[in-house]
Amino acid sequence: MFQPVDHQKTANAAVEQIENLILKGVLHSGDRLPAERDLAEKMKVSRPVLRDALKILEERKLIEARRGGGTFVCDLIGSIFSDAVVELIARHPSAIDDYFEFRRGIEGQAAAQAAMRAAPSDLKRLQEIVTQMHTAHEAHDLTEEALLDVEFHHAVGEAAHNVVMLHTLRSCYRLLENGVFYNRGRLYHHPTARNELLQQHLAIATAIKDHDPAGARRASEAHIDYVRGTLADAENLDLREQLAGLRRTKPLKQAARS
Repeated sequence: MFQPVDHQKTANAAVEQIENLILKGVLHSGDRLPAERDLAEKMKVSRPVLRDALKILEERKLIEARRGGGTFVCDLIGSIFSDAVVELIARHPSAIDDYFEFRRGIEGQAAAQAAMRAAPSDLKRLQEIVTQMHTAHEAHDLTEEALLDVEFHHAVGEAAHNVVMLHTLRSCYRLLENGVFYNRGRLYHHPTARNELLQQHLAIATAIKDHDPAGARRASEAHIDYVRGTLADAENLDLREQLAGLRRTKPLKQAARS
C-alpha cells in the first residue's frame, strides 16, 4: 500500500501519498496506520520527516493519534444528513420513498461505471463477496447475509472509481447500517426475499464482470425496486395483522335477549 517517496519532496510527498490513499478509498475511516518505524521504512523516509508528515495530516483532521493506541484515519464519512434531518425522516416514513429513489439513481450509475472501469482486483472482490453470500445463504445466516449485502454495495461503489460517488455512497450506506430508513433484518426474514436478493446481487456482479454497463444498471435498478416493493408489502402485512389483532381482542357483543 505504501511506497517509497520522492526525497526531493520529503514530508510533502509522504503527505500527498497518504492523502491519495484516503481520497481513493484505500484507507478507510478508522483504519490504523502502521507503526512509525514500519511506516518510515515502507516509505523510505526518516522518522523525523515522517513525524512532520503525520503532523500535517493531523492538522488537516485526516488522521488522529490515540494515546497508547497508534495513529488512525479520522471518521471522514460522517452522515449525509444532520441529526435533526435524520430524526425528521424517522418521524415521516414517507421519506423512505425518496431514499430509494436516490439510491436507485446513484447505484444504477455506480454499477454501470463499475462495468466499464472495474479493475481485476475489483472483480475478484465482488466474486469473493458473492461466494460468501452463497455460503451464508446455505447456512441460513440472516445476520451475515445482511452484512454482506452492504459490503457488496460498497464494493460496487469502489469499482466505479469515482471518488465523489464513493464517499457519497459510503455516507448513504452508513444510514443503512444504522437502520435509519429500514431494518435490513426484516427484509431478510421475508419468506422469498433471501433467494431473490441472492440472485439479484449475482446478476449485478455478472453484468459488471461481463463489462455490460446497461445490464449492470438494469440489474441494480431492479434490485432497488424489489427491495422497495418487498418492504412495502411487509409494512402492509403488519398493518393488516394489527387490525386483525384488534378484531380478535374486541369483546363479543352480548347476545340479544329473546
